Amino acid sequence: MDEIVENSFTFSDFRVDVARRLVLDRDGDPVQLTPKVFDLLFYLIQNRGKLLTKDELMAAVWPDTIVEESNLTQNISILRRALGDVRGGNALIVTVPGRGYKFVADVTTDGISDNVDVPIELPPAGRTDRRPIYFGLVIALIAVAMGVFYIFTSRRTSADPPRILAILPFRPLVSGNSDEALEMGVTDTLIARMSSDPGLILRPLSSVRPFSRADVDPQAAGRQLGADTVLEGSVQRWGDKIRVNVRLINVRSGEPMWSATFDDKYTDIFAVEDAISGKVAEALRLRLGSVSGVRQTQNVEAYRLYLQGRLFQFRSTPQEIRQAIAFYEKALALDPNYALAYAGIADAYRMLPITSDVAASDAFPRSKAAALKALELDDRSSQSHVALGYVYSWYEWNWPAAESEMRKAIELDPHDPDAHRGLSILLTVTGRHDEAINEMRAARELDPLSLATNALEAQALHYAGRDDEALDRLDKTFEIDPNFWIARLMLARIYIGQKRWSDALTELEKARAASGGNSEAISLTAYALAKSGRPDEARKMIDELQKPSDQNYMPSYNIALAYNGLGDSEQALHWLDDAVERRDVRMILLEVEHKWDNLRSDGRFISIMRRVGL
Repeated sequence: MDEIVENSFTFSDFRVDVARRLVLDRDGDPVQLTPKVFDLLFYLIQNRGKLLTKDELMAAVWPDTIVEESNLTQNISILRRALGDVRGGNALIVTVPGRGYKFVADVTTDGISDNVDVPIELPPAGRTDRRPIYFGLVIALIAVAMGVFYIFTSRRTSADPPRILAILPFRPLVSGNSDEALEMGVTDTLIARMSSDPGLILRPLSSVRPFSRADVDPQAAGRQLGADTVLEGSVQRWGDKIRVNVRLINVRSGEPMWSATFDDKYTDIFAVEDAISGKVAEALRLRLGSVSGVRQTQNVEAYRLYLQGRLFQFRSTPQEIRQAIAFYEKALALDPNYALAYAGIADAYRMLPITSDVAASDAFPRSKAAALKALELDDRSSQSHVALGYVYSWYEWNWPAAESEMRKAIELDPHDPDAHRGLSILLTVTGRHDEAINEMRAARELDPLSLATNALEAQALHYAGRDDEALDRLDKTFEIDPNFWIARLMLARIYIGQKRWSDALTELEKARAASGGNSEAISLTAYALAKSGRPDEARKMIDELQKPSDQNYMPSYNIALAYNGLGDSEQALHWLDDAVERRDVRMILLEVEHKWDNLRSDGRFISIMRRVGL
């Protein structure tokens, strides 16, 4: 089959030598063009006679860099001057107002006209000239590369793998003049705003928070987060004025793709956030739709209070979770229809029984009421569906309803790690281990530096009987934070299962110290002491658990577990029965926790299991 190999082009008074990236005039002298102007000319020639939009040209000529439309206009002007200065006129590139440009010159390739079907004569035998083949390969590779860049940046389909963007915590513009709630809040809001494009995965705030230091290398942070692109910035407020600096960075090359400064009134913070997200979307060739729950209020003070609440909630200590709730309530006092604030309350209350030894009856009804109100105002809130799913599973033991809410959350936002994490826990406690592990891995891939997700993946593996993999995941968790108490607790559980009593007690001491005295660490310590032949010490720990306290609620499940370690089935079943009445959240573990295996044939234990819905 005859083939025309395009290694050079001729049009008007010019010849384009593609291999050497030269444009020669009629006298053979080179026309001075910058590399980007040459790329622009080459793309126009390749698509001669076609109308090319401005977006298409920018994507083709600047595939790895974000430029303004003015860059294209300027380069078109330079190209016209370069060609027109020699030619004495310019009728080669036509501007189609409001649409783009068209290259209209008659072009020949290796002396063959575009419109003439003439086969290339092969060189005589013994004198094979391979240069056209090499030049042809060069042209083909250039064309393929440009096509790939164009497709990736401008014509994404559902089959394309999503790109990953990490928005690093904003920093103060002036050192020592920090407003952490504003800095984290702008970060959090932009993450939510940008997440509306299905072709983009946003690293959540829980993963990017460790990179809030002023000396963080954004490219290194991007690599650690597994991101393709990083957005970093600084923000400062002076009275009613606000300045935001932002920079978008290609993680692979480290080159900036776009940067800008925004100065506005603080009352226009919403406009600033919209402008930033819009510019980043334009830079990444995204199509941002509406995002449920991104703002939902026009009251700047209510928004500020909400941001303050988010900041405290992420710190996850009992006192700070309660402070978060107080800030959300203040935000609602200013805007009673602020769905995000209700969602925040729902999420905060459901955290308290697990992290803070709070009675389930004091937390989950409030969480449910807030979640239902949030969904009444905004039924597309993934966060609210997740909170409601936790209420149904941890408190009401309504497993079908819980699974429905978690799956609804994933349907609304497939990139929400909290939704995958919540569904995984539900699947674990109901014995569907393979599904549970898959969901937790999905959560970890979306939120790779989340301590809770890494530790809970180890838990899912442990309850599936895959302790070697669980230990490996805990090692990776400790690489992120060696003091994370939940991971230490999880490691102790594995050691107890392996009867490594000394190792278990060492880990439990670390967990107790890091958590501030969490009762589960005390309970497991009593269990391990009893099982290792130290019953007197175990009883002292049980006395500590049962000591009256005005400070914290003591989960009956933990007392039952300690007694079970001593082999006191009567006391263990008594306290389990009390735990059912109090709807203790840890009762959901009864089916998978091997520490109860000695009671599984006991009718009273079977009755308790049925009351929990297991």
